[in-house]
Amino acid sequence: MFWLGPQIIAVFVLIVSYIFLFTEKLNRAVVVLLGTSALILTGILSQQTAIEGIDFNTISLLIGMMVVVGISEKSGMFQALAILSAKAVKASPRGILLMFGILTAVLSALLDNVTTVLLIVPVTFEVTRALKLKPLSFLLLEIFASNIGGTATLIGDPPNILIGSALHLSFMDFVGQLTPIVIINLFVLLVVFDVFIGRKLKADDASRHSLMSINPKDIITKKILFYQSLFVLLLVLVGFILAEYLHLENGTIALFGAALMLFLYTSGEEHNIRDQKVEDAFSLVDWTTIFFFCGLFAIVYALEITGVLSVLGNYLLYLTQNSVQKAAFAVLWGSAVLSTFIDNIPFVATMIPTLKSIESAMGGREAMMPVWWALSLGSCFGGNGSLIAASANVIVAGFASREGHPISFAKFLIYGLPVMLVSMILATGYIYFLYFF
Repeated sequence: MFWLGPQIIAVFVLIVSYIFLFTEKLNRAVVVLLGTSALILTGILSQQTAIEGIDFNTISLLIGMMVVVGISEKSGMFQALAILSAKAVKASPRGILLMFGILTAVLSALLDNVTTVLLIVPVTFEVTRALKLKPLSFLLLEIFASNIGGTATLIGDPPNILIGSALHLSFMDFVGQLTPIVIINLFVLLVVFDVFIGRKLKADDASRHSLMSINPKDIITKKILFYQSLFVLLLVLVGFILAEYLHLENGTIALFGAALMLFLYTSGEEHNIRDQKVEDAFSLVDWTTIFFFCGLFAIVYALEITGVLSVLGNYLLYLTQNSVQKAAFAVLWGSAVLSTFIDNIPFVATMIPTLKSIESAMGGREAMMPVWWALSLGSCFGGNGSLIAASANVIVAGFASREGHPISFAKFLIYGLPVMLVSMILATGYIYFLYFF
């Protein structure tokens, strides 16, 4: 392959990587690391340029939040919150369905959607077992709510993390621009689920009484850790909100939160216990995801330095006739459709430098912002289109399969595709009236 041009080799590696990511024949981290190795061995990237392509702000943000949330989860905080939500509606199946949907959306915005479903889904199985209900409706709503809720903030969904880091957008930038349409989408989603599913859910009095008898305080097994976690989570959230005024990157704030969490978690312990706790805390980091991002950044950087993404950018300019409005809607729907069939993370990672290459022709960064918000909405909402469209979907499906309630690709498509289409129609109207009306 050495006789081939650098652009052809870079595109070939990307296509092969996408095929393996789509078919899931290999672990996704292995796929992108092999792709990066191939690019280095063929001379498209050097070791130095491969490292230069990695967005360490994104990596820092992911690692920091994984440590903070992972340690916080040990206190029983999130499980207690779920039980408290169930008791708030008197263990009514209909009420629990809606409350878990709202809770999932809120936590997805404040933590991230993958972490949220990891925390909520096990509790969902416990609650549905107690009420003798089938969990499918609850799981589907939680998937949809996690992808919709995660769209609202910088840290809620990996595509937003990538976009925010690349454009140096603040936490409040995402809240201000995207939260309104997220609330609208979530409201419509909850109403539809309530009308067609929630009103039909019934549970006997004995089952409801059994659930009501659970004391959320008993679930919080480590009260000191609970208060420490609550303090650090609030501090990190405030840090994200004030990041632009503090002149700090979001990744730095997340790592500071992780360091503080580790300090509080291990303070007062003997040397060997302290070191073991730190090692256990770092084992909570999803290193597969971290290395996946590192390899993906390097592959996309190869497309950038070989000029492939500039060619794609020029083609997008040609198709949209240099119109920001046409580009915004093309990116919005294109992102949603493609994110339905491929993981939205590699797609967004590829689109970011492509869109950056056409900013000057479109009038600069400020003029292009509707297109960037369209990329976020399309890729995040598109995550509801199919079972493989977002990481949270795959994780919930894995839980469901292990519990004896498998969610097939076709079954998910029946529910997910209409949800995605409704979300996209609402997003189209939102972008039009906000930026182009």
